[in-house]
Amino acid sequence: DEFISSPPRKTVRFGGTLTEILLKYEKGDTTDFELLKHQLSDPDIKDAQLINWLHEFRASVAYLTKELEQLVNILLKLPWLRRSREVVEEYLGFLGNLVSAQTVHLRPCLRMIVSKFVPPRITIREDDVDISDSDDDDENVSQNFNTCHRALQTVARYVPSTPQFLMPILVEFFPFINKSERTLECYVHNLLRVTVYLPTLRLQILELIIEKLLKLDVSTPQQDIEDAEETANNCASEEKSAEEGLFDMEEDEDRKGNQVVSASIERMAHPLAERLDILMTILFSYIKDVCHVDGKLDISSTKDLYRDLVSVFDKLILPTHASCHVQYFMFYICSFKLGLAEAFLDHLWKKLQDPNNPSVIRQTAGSYIGSFLARAKFIPIVTVKACLDLLVNWLHKYIDNQDTGANAYCDVALHGPFYSTCQAVFYTLIFRHKQLLDGNLRKGLSYLQSLNFERIVMCQLNPLKICIPSVVNLFAAITRKYQLVFCYTIIERNNRQFIPVVRSGTGGDLVQTCTNPLDSFFPFDPYILKRSKKTIDPMYQFWEELSAEDLENLKKPIKKGASEDEDDDFLKGETPQNDGVIEIAPNSYESNTRSPVSSIGSPADCYVPYPL
Repeated sequence: DEFISSPPRKTVRFGGTLTEILLKYEKGDTTDFELLKHQLSDPDIKDAQLINWLHEFRASVAYLTKELEQLVNILLKLPWLRRSREVVEEYLGFLGNLVSAQTVHLRPCLRMIVSKFVPPRITIREDDVDISDSDDDDENVSQNFNTCHRALQTVARYVPSTPQFLMPILVEFFPFINKSERTLECYVHNLLRVTVYLPTLRLQILELIIEKLLKLDVSTPQQDIEDAEETANNCASEEKSAEEGLFDMEEDEDRKGNQVVSASIERMAHPLAERLDILMTILFSYIKDVCHVDGKLDISSTKDLYRDLVSVFDKLILPTHASCHVQYFMFYICSFKLGLAEAFLDHLWKKLQDPNNPSVIRQTAGSYIGSFLARAKFIPIVTVKACLDLLVNWLHKYIDNQDTGANAYCDVALHGPFYSTCQAVFYTLIFRHKQLLDGNLRKGLSYLQSLNFERIVMCQLNPLKICIPSVVNLFAAITRKYQLVFCYTIIERNNRQFIPVVRSGTGGDLVQTCTNPLDSFFPFDPYILKRSKKTIDPMYQFWEELSAEDLENLKKPIKKGASEDEDDDFLKGETPQNDGVIEIAPNSYESNTRSPVSSIGSPADCYVPYPL
C-alpha cells in the first residue's frame, strides 16, 4: 500500500516526461514514443531506470487506454520478477493502478501472472535446433511464485470480478501432460494456492486438476505401469551385477550414492505414471492441509472440501470407466472421519438405488460401494454390516419384483444394477467375512444366514453367471465352508451353458464369450504409484496370503457349533485345486478383477470345476 500510494519521483528524461511523450503520440508525433518502446524492450535495462519508468507510468495510467495496448504489452513483458525488491514492489504498485484505472487490460495482466506459474524456460541449442526445458536450477523459483500470488491478490483486490476472468486463463495455460514433471508440479501447486485466497474458484480449480489427472490415469493402464517397472528392475539388476566389485568407493561417496539410489527407487519407470504420482502426492498434501489446522481436524473446512470433492467425483470420476488412481482422493478424505466415509457410502447408495440414474452410473456406484467396504481399513465392521443389510434387502426386494415377471431371466442389459450390487455384496464378504465372524462365531454365522444368500444365488436372474468368475469362485468357497449356500451346482450348470462363439467376420476364428459381461472393475484395487501410495497404504486392506494350514482348512466345511479356532483367510486369490475345489493362480485375483482398458476384467479361463 505504501508503494501504491507514494508519489512518483520526478525524473528528467530525454524527449520529455512520459505524459508529454503520450500527448505527442496522440497528435501523431511518434518519434519519442518509438524511443520509449525501444528503451523498455532493452533486455539490459537497469533497475534504477526501470523504477523511474514505472513511477511515471503509475502516475499516467489514465493515458494507457485500449489504443496503447501495444505499449502495455511491452510493460507486461518486462522481466520484473528477477529484479531487486524495489523493482518488484514498484511493479506491483503499477499493476494495481493499471487494472483499477483501465480494466480493459485486466485479461492481459492476468495472463502475464499465470504464465509465470511454471519455472522459466531456458533454451539450449544443439546443431541449430532449440531444445527447451524447465529452468529447475533457479534458486528463486519459490520466491518468484510467492510474488506472483501477491500480484494476483493485488489485482483481485482492485477488481472484484477477477475470478470470472481468471478461470478461463487458468484452463488455457495448463501445461500439456508431456511437459516436464517439474512444470506440471509447479503449475498444479500454484493452482491449489489460488484456491486459498480466491475460494470461489476452488470447485472449478479442483475440477480442472482432477480432469487432467484423470486423462493421465486412463492413459497409463496399470498393466503398462507394472510392465515398465519390471523392465526397469531387470535392467537395474543387470547393471548392478555388471558393476559389482569394480569400484572401491570411499565412505562419503558411498553414502551419496545411496541417496541417489534411494531417490531413483521412488521414481516410476513409466513417464506418465511418474507425472501422475507427483501430482497425486500434491493433491493428497493439499487435502490434508485444508482439513487440518495446527495438526487437528477442522470439521467445518473438511465438510466444505468434502462437498466440493464429491461434486467433482460425480461429474468426472463416476462416469469414467476403469480409472486406477485418481479416485483415491475420496478414499483419502473419507479416512479423516467415519462420518465422511458413511456420507460417501450413503451418497453412492442413493446413486445405486435411484432408477432415474443411467444404468451404467448405478452399476459403477455398486462397484465403488463393494470396493470401498472391502478395502478401507477405517470402516468398522458395524458400518459394513449396516451396508450389507441395505444392499441385501434391496436385492431381495428386487427379486420379489422381478423373479416372476416377464423379465425374470439372466440379462445384463435389463438387470445391470442388480448384478453390480450382487458382486459388491460377494466382494465385501470375501474381504470381511473373518471380521463378521470374529468374536462370536455362532452369532456371526447367524447374521450371515439371515442375509439369505441362497435365495439370491438361486433366483432366476442367476447372478453367479454374470459376476466376475474370480469373485464367484471365492464367494462359493467361503459360503461352502460356512454352509451358507452351495454354489457349485449352479456354477457347473452355467459352465455347461457356456458355448464358444464363432466370429464369422474374421475367417471363423473361435472366440470365447466375454467373462466380464458387466464390464465391471474394482475402483479401489491396489494403488501402485510409489510416492503417493505411502499416504494410502496405512489405511488400505491388502490381499493377504493364505498359509498351507489355511488352504487345508478351506477344504473342510465347518461344523455347526464349531469353535472360532478354525479361522480362515481367503484374502489371496487361491483355494486348493484338490477335491474338486476351484483354483485361482497366485496373484491372479488382483490382476484379473481389474479392467483398466478393455472390457475383459476377469480371468481368461472362465471354466470352474465344482466339488464332487
